[in-house]
Amino acid sequence: MARTDPAKAGYALEISRSFDAPPALVFKAWTSKEHLLRWWGPKDFTATSQRLEFREGGSYRHAIHGPDGNSYGMSGVYREIVEPERLVFTFAWDDEPETLVTVTIRPEGDGTRLTFRQEPFADAASRDSHESGWGECLDKLVAEIARQGERA
Repeated sequence: MARTDPAKAGYALEISRSFDAPPALVFKAWTSKEHLLRWWGPKDFTATSQRLEFREGGSYRHAIHGPDGNSYGMSGVYREIVEPERLVFTFAWDDEPETLVTVTIRPEGDGTRLTFRQEPFADAASRDSHESGWGECLDKLVAEIARQGERA
């Protein structure tokens, strides 16, 4: 049986969110461990970071911890950093295939539009299983950015 090359299969996840904040603040939330740990992970999850080498070629290792007590580790490498416009990094759950995440941050009116893209997925089911988790992460990021704006 022939295997489909996931890069050619077209299974990509794309999510977009608007923020009432400047691009620099949205970018900082992705690049500062202090901010990242407040929103990384789905609703009701907490996060820890064992490593965050924020530079091109630098690696990261984080874990998310569910309300049921289970933890899930992930790691990757930063491939491209264009402050405050773009982040490209690899992402892999422990013992799962690596994907590529591209985060684009653009001014939109008085705020910012963030577009998150992750690919390739081997199939639609794998892609769809990530959609709710990342969607909840980005919802938490919207709330974190709003809190940061209130403190400014």
